[in-house]
Amino acid sequence: MAKKKAKPAAAKKQAKTAPKKIAKPAPVKKEAAPKAAKAKGKEPKETKAPKAVKAPEAPPAKAAKGAAIPAPAVSVPRRADGWLGPMPDKPMPRSTKLPSDVNLLTKREMEQALTVGERGVIGEGSMKGKLVLYQGFPYLEVIGRDKRELWFLLQGPDQEVLPAYADHKVSVSGLIKRFHNYGGSIDVRKYSAKKPEAEAAPVVEVPEASKLRLLSPGEVATIANPGMSVGVKGFATLRGRLEMNAEEYYLVVSNPGTRQQVAFTLEGKAVKGLKKFIGEIVVATGVVEKATGWGGRIECENCEPRAPGYPPVARDSIEVVEVEASGQGAAREVSVKLNNGLSVQLSEKQGHVWAIEPQTAKRVSLREVNVKHPSSGSPVREFFFTPRNPGMQEIEFFLGKVHNPMQVARTFKVIANVKAPEVTP
Repeated sequence: MAKKKAKPAAAKKQAKTAPKKIAKPAPVKKEAAPKAAKAKGKEPKETKAPKAVKAPEAPPAKAAKGAAIPAPAVSVPRRADGWLGPMPDKPMPRSTKLPSDVNLLTKREMEQALTVGERGVIGEGSMKGKLVLYQGFPYLEVIGRDKRELWFLLQGPDQEVLPAYADHKVSVSGLIKRFHNYGGSIDVRKYSAKKPEAEAAPVVEVPEASKLRLLSPGEVATIANPGMSVGVKGFATLRGRLEMNAEEYYLVVSNPGTRQQVAFTLEGKAVKGLKKFIGEIVVATGVVEKATGWGGRIECENCEPRAPGYPPVARDSIEVVEVEASGQGAAREVSVKLNNGLSVQLSEKQGHVWAIEPQTAKRVSLREVNVKHPSSGSPVREFFFTPRNPGMQEIEFFLGKVHNPMQVARTFKVIANVKAPEVTP
């Protein structure tokens, strides 16, 4: 009996020893389990790449039945760094063979391929744009129909060569696949690139190239007209009547004495010694710049007096009625004989000149506008009329700025009763 009981005891010892030998690799399994658990914990972060690889594997199986073009294997676009174009799928190897030829894109399909938000366009075509790099992959940046950028990943055997043409203007033809809101991919069959220097050469960075030019006779004529050729600058010769206001000399080019008078302030070394020519015709040559519709300035290189074009009105044989300005908004009534003279003298202040409306000047026959500079006091401007229409004539004078007569500082009105000469029987 003792021998019979010894056998089970030996069996128990073997059973106890057997698990001990097998239990040695057990910790390895237990250690692998935490790693698997950790790997499972990391799965949410790494699931995007495998899903992106597995997602395109299903369509090729369907494509084998019907469609001959496989779906593009491109991952979901990421916008953390501001990139809006399609992302390259790095786990996929770069293609070394080009797909077979398919149908050319129609004009309508090409418009869809160049529109932001359109998808599903596949076909042969060509595009032009700028080659840019992202994560080491070449992209063609194309300006779409709505003036927004589109990016197409360039694939094919030339994918490793194309990054050398970064920032070049590239023309690409091949299989175009539009599967992203902001682009797609192009399997490049042919390409051509232009050097960026070719684009940089025609860039006009020449504000200095706005060199002074000689103004044509037509431009000189328009400069002398009120409200025209504002901002024109160039070399020209202008003729007009020299006048002085405070310490500034200016040349009245057209419409003297009216609110459409065009005058240019004279500047430069040639201005010295012009005081003795005030009231005479002067020819000024230099750089002319018309700042407003009523004049500007002339950087004079030469100023010369000229003879007047017509002689002054002879006042000895006519009767002249003289009127002087007085007060703000004042009015004076005078009686004038038909075809005789009316002289209105108005004192000016610095930076301002007296003027009348052009229609009034024609109606009352404005003949002369003269400026007198007394030894003391402000200058006096004289308007000389020879009325030729009988009746009551209102003449309103405005004291406005030299280069902006619309800013009025003072007014004065003269009511002239023009009487016809009495006929004796």
